[in-house]
Amino acid sequence: MTETASNTSALFTPLEIKSLKLRNRFAMAPMTRAFSPGGVPGTDVAEYYRRRAAGGTSLIITEGTLIPDPAAGPNPRVPHIYGEDSLAGWKGVVDAVHTEGSVIIPQLWHLGVERGDDPQLNPDVTTVSPSGIALDGTPLGKAFTSADLDDLIQHWVDAAANAKSVGFDGVELHGAHGYLLDEFFWATTNVRDDRFGGSLEARTRFPAEVVAAIRSEVGDDFAIVYRYSQWKSGNYDARIAHTPQELERVLTPLVDAGVDVFHPSTRRHWIPEFPELDGVEGQRGLAGWTKTITGLPTITVGSVGLDKEFGSAFGDDAASAITGLDPLLEQFARGEFDIVAVGRALLSDPEWVDKVEHDRLDERVAFSRDHLAALT
Repeated sequence: MTETASNTSALFTPLEIKSLKLRNRFAMAPMTRAFSPGGVPGTDVAEYYRRRAAGGTSLIITEGTLIPDPAAGPNPRVPHIYGEDSLAGWKGVVDAVHTEGSVIIPQLWHLGVERGDDPQLNPDVTTVSPSGIALDGTPLGKAFTSADLDDLIQHWVDAAANAKSVGFDGVELHGAHGYLLDEFFWATTNVRDDRFGGSLEARTRFPAEVVAAIRSEVGDDFAIVYRYSQWKSGNYDARIAHTPQELERVLTPLVDAGVDVFHPSTRRHWIPEFPELDGVEGQRGLAGWTKTITGLPTITVGSVGLDKEFGSAFGDDAASAITGLDPLLEQFARGEFDIVAVGRALLSDPEWVDKVEHDRLDERVAFSRDHLAALT
């Protein structure tokens, strides 16, 4: 199949999911690059996101933005979603994106144990996580008490309320990659013996309670997106669910709590999630399985239009060549996803979506490590 504007046209149909009113199916994937000194996104950050919206991207998902817990993250240049100055900065970002006809949601972020034991931000605050266990299984920081968890839920709620107050069109909860909410899911980092530990359903309980509390605060129409992954930082073979049945046990409590859209994070969107199965089930990616199980819209992501996976972006050989979109189009035709999130390709080329729409595929700009260092 030759990729032209005509056979990519299905990706340029509108989609409405509660407060998300999209003119096409393309999203900017969340990518943290720490360009907000003091946690405040400036006019340069607003321009950075505006350019991607102007280039045709319908949904902007911001970089991870720290919720109002002093142990949320280690880097003082990562933006906050609390505080008068930070919220004023985000208001400028939101207005800039809306001017271009796109919608924007912040990714709400708490790193949990991945904050490490030597944070630059709030260094006197101890790192906390479900069980005080790092991703490699070693002790790090301290475990949350029951009272801590009550406070933590309120931090998530306050972050979502702040996002709504400055005009964001929804929120995404970062529950992937071994960060806080994901640490509850994973048996390696959650060995709690209370109601938040043990079975798959119990390990999903705290993230589901966060979602339910946010839903109660923001109302029924404000879209909640939930990002999750099987893989963890530094452990690409990690799995929460080994079968579709186990995946259903993880996702169902989140659906019941009020998630509207799932954003399953993979490093290569075309890789089958359960390849041991026969027929079309053995071809289906994680986004496809998520949609099949939950019936909810899904966002696919992972090396879209590039020949190297995300992990290589930080190495000495980070450059990725441009590839075709045939696998993506085939998955969309099979109904595996509703929205596609594009990451590194949009870092290198703000007009990437416009070029796909208007048959300018040969004008796309290849990704290099230099694109990580420049806020453009």
